Amino acid sequence: MVRTKKRYTAEFKEQAVRLAREGDKPAAQVAKELGVPEKTLYTWVQRTKKQEEAGERLSFSEQEELRQLRKENERLRMERDILKKATAFFAKENS
Repeated sequence: MVRTKKRYTAEFKEQAVRLAREGDKPAAQVAKELGVPEKTLYTWVQRTKKQEEAGERLSFSEQEELRQLRKENERLRMERDILKKATAFFAKENS
């Protein structure tokens, strides 16, 4: 049996953390109601606390956007490098 990791949206994570921290229910109950493993919710809460203590103000959605932009940036660099090599190759061939 193959187990796949469930992915949650940044907005979902933000709302879950807000409910766990500011709500009147215990975090364990919030996790159960949202269908999220307790450990996962606690991890999100701890990450948020660490970021606040470190002065980082990126929300989960901003973190996700940053991750995607870095991935795209890496892909674009790779494409640029390939085009540079191709240009150099064809320039030598035409000389």
